[in-house]
Amino acid sequence: MRPLLLACSLLALGPAAPFAPALPAQSPVPSRTVIRAGRLIDGLADAPRRDQGILVENGRITAVGPWAQVSSRAAGAEAIDLSSLTVLSGLIDAHTHILLQGDITAAEYDDQVLKESTPYRTIRATVAARRALDQGFTALRDLETEGAMYADVDVKAAIERGIIPGPRLFVATRAFSATGMYPLLGYSWELQMPTGVQIVDGPDEIRKAVREQVKYGADWIKVYVDRRYYLGDDGRLRSWVNFTDEELAAFTAEAHRLGRKAAAHAVAWDGIDAALRNGFDTIEHGQGLTPDLMDRMLKQKVYWCPTIYVGQYVAQGRGGVWPKMVELERKAFGQALKAGLAPYIANGSDAGGYAWDQPLVRELGLLVEYGMTPLQAIKAATTTAARLLGQDAQLGAVAPGRHADLIAVPGDPLADIAALGQVRWVMKGGTVHLAR
Repeated sequence: MRPLLLACSLLALGPAAPFAPALPAQSPVPSRTVIRAGRLIDGLADAPRRDQGILVENGRITAVGPWAQVSSRAAGAEAIDLSSLTVLSGLIDAHTHILLQGDITAAEYDDQVLKESTPYRTIRATVAARRALDQGFTALRDLETEGAMYADVDVKAAIERGIIPGPRLFVATRAFSATGMYPLLGYSWELQMPTGVQIVDGPDEIRKAVREQVKYGADWIKVYVDRRYYLGDDGRLRSWVNFTDEELAAFTAEAHRLGRKAAAHAVAWDGIDAALRNGFDTIEHGQGLTPDLMDRMLKQKVYWCPTIYVGQYVAQGRGGVWPKMVELERKAFGQALKAGLAPYIANGSDAGGYAWDQPLVRELGLLVEYGMTPLQAIKAATTTAARLLGQDAQLGAVAPGRHADLIAVPGDPLADIAALGQVRWVMKGGTVHLAR
């Protein structure tokens, strides 16, 4: 009788409420905030403006202009005084791997894939995401999980739902390569080893796999187009291409049909040539770029993420042609600027290819060292990166209609780009994440 009586008692209380996980306590987001910027670099104009006001309503920027003008429209708004700082749009890193923690050597890579579970790697990814946001990066394009399946989609969802802090994520999930052409490699054929990507062969298998990744949340399709880099007799950096033209065309056609863009890991001349020939939207790394390829990129409006710092970071440890690739990329970068490619060069650090305890802004310093002006480098991490993402109406500029993703730094980053490494204040979507 006791179980029956207990059941009746529970029924009398009515149906149980659905379980809802407790969310971390957060300060209520003010519906209206007005910010006073001592200096504003809006990402659109070629010069900063002084003593500016920015009105934020419900997470978006609704007005930007002289402080006296904007403040007169802001009665009752919460005021934030940044009059001693330079305010910019939140920075964007268009090439990261939050589920990777540095892989100079094959052994470092293999250890992560073989010895760290996906849940453990995902926990580490949440720390990487937090570090990025703390440094003023309010959006990341994360270009594959390196064997951690669709964990990037889960991290993205957790950020969007307010469970953990982090940037806006645009994710590529698993990335693609062909049989025998991506680690883990070199183990006994008697062992069925995991791999860092999704292995596909042939156009039909490729189309199905692209659909599968989109089904599970891929915003981008990432393809390893080439490998095995070497200096050719013609002086170019050459490579082996992983797929046939028919296969590469299947990736881009299916991605575009499903409303996604395709990113090509293409390091050397052969890989870049194949990627351009088959309709990829971005070139990642691109150390082997030559003027003929740059002309094609301009005509096709293809973006380039040079990932300069990671090339320097891994070169000595990997040896072989890698140190020479650093020199080749420096030369190619200067040629690209002369060719007018700057509006298509987006900031992408490849963080995760190097350890996440390194500052992301170091890549911007190298863009300047390699020939960009500080303003060009800032645009590479704001307006240009937003266009690459197809988010230029939403991100990348301090202008009405955009998300209120803003940062503030001391000093003048147009005089010294290193100022971006001293972020004092971060707002994402109208919520202040950092104030110090």
